[in-house]
Amino acid sequence: MKKILIIEDNADIRQLIRKGLTETQGEIPYVFVEADNGITGIELGNQHIPDLIISDIMMPGKNGL
Repeated sequence: MKKILIIEDNADIRQLIRKGLTETQGEIPYVFVEADNGITGIELGNQHIPDLIISDIMMPGKNGL
């Protein structure tokens, strides 16, 4: 199963991304890993090795670039 890491400091936007990806596919072919800031996103990316990373650019702590 493919892993998608969503790094976004706004919980509503994270939910919108997750919902948009699951509604277009019918069944859920993904495992979602979520972080609310760039620092946690880097840690989770190293732990889970996602197939795709969707990241916000402007976040506190560490930006999405």
